[in-house]
Amino acid sequence: MSTPEQATPNNHRIALGIEYDGSAYSGWQKQKFPQQETVQQYVETALSKVADRDVVVSCAGRTDAGVHATCQVVHFDTEIDRGTRAWTQGVNSMLPRSIRVVWSRTQKDDFHARFSALSRRYFYLIYRRDTQSAMLHGRASYSRRELDEDSMQSAAQHFLGEQDFTSFRAAGCQSKTAMRNVMHANIYRRGGFLIFDVKANAFLQHMVRNMMGSLLQVGRGDQDPAWIAELLSLQDRTRAAPTALPDGLYLVGVEYPQSCDLPSEISLPDLLLAI
Repeated sequence: MSTPEQATPNNHRIALGIEYDGSAYSGWQKQKFPQQETVQQYVETALSKVADRDVVVSCAGRTDAGVHATCQVVHFDTEIDRGTRAWTQGVNSMLPRSIRVVWSRTQKDDFHARFSALSRRYFYLIYRRDTQSAMLHGRASYSRRELDEDSMQSAAQHFLGEQDFTSFRAAGCQSKTAMRNVMHANIYRRGGFLIFDVKANAFLQHMVRNMMGSLLQVGRGDQDPAWIAELLSLQDRTRAAPTALPDGLYLVGVEYPQSCDLPSEISLPDLLLAI
């Protein structure tokens, strides 16, 4: 098992909270092919300019292509701590408008954005209209059919607890185990949206989108809520519903021990949820 690296005695470890609209990017993680633009690529380039040396960041959770974040957390090491203003406003001046550093905090040498995290939280937003919204393209998922909120909420409760989520992981997922602990999974309405609000210690590749795909079949009346429990027991990805679109998926919170003194959650913009 890999262990978190520690900063060297001459380095400072900095944590950043990052917000981004993932619509235009091929996910968070840098790709082998430079023509595939990623959020990590832009963040590291901007940080390297401010630090005046190459900077590599580690993140709390890799998001897929088209997925957004209001609270991605990263850390990096630097020989000179240039201060909060430089790591926020200075870095933001070199980033595309769709990526912003929201906060900066100095951390102890053993802090790690991924390994120190206690949980991650995602929102998946769906709106229902007779026609798709031009304004919400890429920012929320669309359903023309009515969705039964109560049935979806009942179905989502089967996700709770520590279980094997093989039926809800991507075929190419590289995690050594499909065991994950889901702390809450709720469906509710806010503004003009139906929201799937899910929190777990960690997530498998495409896990939230796969969960949402099956919940949508329940909401449309094509499956009974108990179907989710059956899928979990089958441990077979081919028996579950197709993966939901990345539109509408947001990483909204990463929780750390109180000793880290980091913001734990940033909610979605009220303006978006008021629609």
